Amino acid sequence: MAVRKKRSVSLPPELDARIEAAAAEARTTFSGWLAEAARKEFTVQAGLGAVAEWEAENGPLSEDELAEGERWARGALRDARESGPSRQRSA
Repeated sequence: MAVRKKRSVSLPPELDARIEAAAAEARTTFSGWLAEAARKEFTVQAGLGAVAEWEAENGPLSEDELAEGERWARGALRDARESGPSRQRSA
């Protein structure tokens, strides 16, 4: 079994309820859902950092490049939804 660090967190009740529902829908635990959300956030932040670094070296992305990136992202999101949510069972 993977090593885990136990934490205690405080959340507003409405956020707690939304996470609980999302975890149930994804067939994972509350902790597993939070861990996956954190991983996704770190991935997004890394991507934004990479774009900022690229733009610092090459100049801002053009309107056409931005539009192409948005088309790609929409397609990736559609493909992810069609393949279904992650079915992680434990944190």
